[in-house]
Amino acid sequence: MVAVYGLNLAGVKGKHSFKGRTIILAMSYATMGMIVNTMKYSFKEKRPDSNTRNSFPSGHTATAFMGAEFLYREYRDVSPWIGYAGYAIAAITGYLRIYNDRHYLNDVVAGACIGVLSTKLAYWLYPKIFKKSECYKEHVAIVTLPYYSAKEVGLNMCICF
Repeated sequence: MVAVYGLNLAGVKGKHSFKGRTIILAMSYATMGMIVNTMKYSFKEKRPDSNTRNSFPSGHTATAFMGAEFLYREYRDVSPWIGYAGYAIAAITGYLRIYNDRHYLNDVVAGACIGVLSTKLAYWLYPKIFKKSECYKEHVAIVTLPYYSAKEVGLNMCICF
């Protein structure tokens, strides 16, 4: 997450302004934190190295993958390799959580998924909440297609917004 601001200070322009990326980061982190902590205290899975019951999902891995997706989304138009480097660091974080006997593989995979999805959700919600943002789009595409089978007739509809 710090890399996004560091790259901006170094003169590499991202997708959003400082304010926009800070709001997106806050939304991502809040979403990820709520999901991870709710799951930890709901499932109460025992850690591999102790009797502590807050192993599932891995919060460190979720945070690392949230940051990696954030880095990728901000700088993928500049160079996707910037985001790939973030994902490499996140993968190492997940590996080390298993290697140091703090988590099981399923904890790390779940944490990675939660981290990525929380950032994707924030990027999806941001232009809907802040309509004057630089990435707001005012168009909606609607496609309808009829279908027929031996027993039924219908209409499929897809709405992209």
